[in-house]
Amino acid sequence: MSIDATTLLAIFAMALATYATRLGGLYLMRGILVRGRSKAALDAVPPAILMAVIAPTVLATGPAESLASLITAGAALLKLPLAVTILIGIISVLALRALIG
Repeated sequence: MSIDATTLLAIFAMALATYATRLGGLYLMRGILVRGRSKAALDAVPPAILMAVIAPTVLATGPAESLASLITAGAALLKLPLAVTILIGIISVLALRALIG
């Protein structure tokens, strides 16, 4: 297997864009105290993004992936940390694929 330079460049550019976005958000919000409704709205962003990413999976794949998506949605609704929610999703889809096929 060979590594394509264009693929590596694309991965690097996406990583750089992601990092720049995070730094930009921190820079823009550095002097702002977030509380109340604004804090609630910002706290809702990670589960909303996760649902937007997995929603097509629920509609376009088999029963194992659909059930794993529901389990992941439940973890997100419990407001578990994002990394834990993603890990639950990965483990559940692997387990359900082994059980259901």
